[in-house]
Amino acid sequence: MSLLLSDAFEHESLKATEPVLRTDVPEALSRQLRWVHSSEVLDIAPLLRGGELLLSGGQALALASEERRVDYVRQLADRGITALAIETGPLLPAIPESMLDAGQDAGLPIIELRKVVPFVGIMQAINSLLVSESVALLQFGDETSHAMAAELAHGGGLDQLLAVLASRTGASARLLSPSGITLGSATAQGAALETTSPSCSVTTVDVPVRGVLAARLELEVSDGGETNRARVAGERCVDILGLALLQRMPPGLKELAGIELMRAISSGTQSWRLQQLGPASGFTASGPVAAVVVRSPASGQLRTELDSILHDASPQSASYADNSELIALAALAPSEAVASRFSLVQALKALPVPDGSIIAVGPLAQGIGEAPWSMAEARRTLELMSSAALGQGEGAGTGSGVVDAEDFAVERLAEGSLDRTTREGFVRRQLGAVVEHDEQRRSELMRTLAVWLDTGCNTAQAARELHLERQSMHHRLQRIFELCGGDPRGTGRLAALHLATRLARL
Repeated sequence: MSLLLSDAFEHESLKATEPVLRTDVPEALSRQLRWVHSSEVLDIAPLLRGGELLLSGGQALALASEERRVDYVRQLADRGITALAIETGPLLPAIPESMLDAGQDAGLPIIELRKVVPFVGIMQAINSLLVSESVALLQFGDETSHAMAAELAHGGGLDQLLAVLASRTGASARLLSPSGITLGSATAQGAALETTSPSCSVTTVDVPVRGVLAARLELEVSDGGETNRARVAGERCVDILGLALLQRMPPGLKELAGIELMRAISSGTQSWRLQQLGPASGFTASGPVAAVVVRSPASGQLRTELDSILHDASPQSASYADNSELIALAALAPSEAVASRFSLVQALKALPVPDGSIIAVGPLAQGIGEAPWSMAEARRTLELMSSAALGQGEGAGTGSGVVDAEDFAVERLAEGSLDRTTREGFVRRQLGAVVEHDEQRRSELMRTLAVWLDTGCNTAQAARELHLERQSMHHRLQRIFELCGGDPRGTGRLAALHLATRLARL
């Protein structure tokens, strides 16, 4: 049985403090507890892993500003701790309302400890229970792994192994290939293994074979089930599942090489390693390629559609999911690499993606050895983009959230080669009067100039994009020309002004 916050409340060591829950967080006492810490350091959040009950004597909080107290609560909530317990007394008579409001908004249970009790006694008593529980969980995991090993020794397949895991943990189990194909499954208590219901939680465990991700184990635990037991058992049985994969249905060498290639590209490994992995996974060593980076809360949902687009647009491709980021590499026909890459960008722009999703296509790379550069530039483009800037770019309103790194070549070069002072100085010298005019009169001359230049000095098109009457557009341009020293068309100043508007976005 996992230790919950309610169990800590009922433990004699904590009851002696007369604890009171001061925030109304749903099911707060049902939260699982991983460890108990005490600290007066307000910057403790980065040192926590999540799942902790943090005890504070309140001394540092009593001296902190309201803003710092609120930040403290928000940082702890973002870290995923189970609860924050604060001791009140002469220095801190009550927990500030600002902290309680922040905890309520962030979903963090905040507990008032109304009696002074040595924290060391609380930590020793409750943490000893947690250690005992961890040992019991590991023993359970090992017993489950041994039972699965015995099933494998008697010739059991993946479905039979997963049935052992499901029967012992009470969790429905599914083993998926890296591309999302179901390799085996088993149900818990005779229930149908279907799409996860809202009342279930899913634990995912990677199953490597010879150091390469070969499958993912999904354990679906129904409401009220033992999530920790399922997780530990799943983690302890990965070697057995990996052995079963090798014995019964070994992953293709090309698929394994493709996965390892993507991991190597993502980490920016040495070129000689890529020259080995590229041909093994179907990529020619010298053929042109382009990287794709997807950042989305639903990257798993997008992977199948992305793979389909890559299959149609490229003679060879590979993809890999890493946390909330989905990365891919597309080989392009050498004779028409630029056109093929453009077609890939357009196909991705037609893909409907969930809100908050951004896809970047990296620049054309000449050979597998330059693939890490293409991926790094795609990531750099995403870092440069904000949601507001993306909404003004090509494809606005489609909800696609696709950006082409080549459209931001100037920004990428400037961000990597020019320091901030140099960039700001250039913008000030070229467009200082325009910037000052906007600041003083709250005008939008800078944006007007940027759109006009981006459209190739096409006044009619710029007016449409800015939703202006043509006459209003002409008036704005006339004012801009006056501030910039004349109409730049037909002069060398045109390039300088365009560069300045691009640098200003950084």
